[in-house]
Amino acid sequence: MHYHGYVWTGAKQRFDEEALRRPPHPDPPSADGRPELTQRYREVKTEFPVVDLPPLETAYWLIKPRELVRGTWGQPREAAEWLGERLAEYALRFVSDSGREGAYIASLVKSASDRLGWGGDVSHGFYLERPSFLSLAVVCCSSNRAMPGLECPLR
Repeated sequence: MHYHGYVWTGAKQRFDEEALRRPPHPDPPSADGRPELTQRYREVKTEFPVVDLPPLETAYWLIKPRELVRGTWGQPREAAEWLGERLAEYALRFVSDSGREGAYIASLVKSASDRLGWGGDVSHGFYLERPSFLSLAVVCCSSNRAMPGLECPLR
């Protein structure tokens, strides 16, 4: 097992485009349905795998373009340390004062290491100066516990 890290920052308004953050339904709309639904389905089916927006389900990062991987580690502790470094890097921009505290960041790193150690994924989101948002994720690969059928993006 190994771990991939992902970072996304951007406008909160873009982050809120939930249709592009979830995979399309496995069944397309019926041919005799409303044309706007068919068009939206096609758009989501085409864009979801390639758009850089964080997916609603963390494991789906694995189907995103390999260029979005910000790091790869063989040990949970290494991946959690990377997460801690990113948290420290952005902490001064957090809207919440409590998110800037070293003890809080340390607790997130410990929790991430524990979760990654048993094969879970880690995902955190923080409001930055308005209207920005930060999404950080570390995803288990080979295989992912939540979605074992997803392949490693770096193969």
